[in-house]
Amino acid sequence: MKQSKTMPATTRADRGQATAEYALVILGAAALAVLVLAWASTTSAVGDLLDSVLDAVASRVG
Repeated sequence: MKQSKTMPATTRADRGQATAEYALVILGAAALAVLVLAWASTTSAVGDLLDSVLDAVASRVG
């Protein structure tokens, strides 16, 4: 297979760096999820939002 002159070949270090970046993104998303869950468990905002959505749907259906 012929390599492109515009794109350098991917090295093993580049693949490792991409894996590390993905891992950091996943850790950041998990930390954000923990914060949202902690907030949701201490407030009634999520329940109020769900109630308002269900009431709106119920009023449109019948």
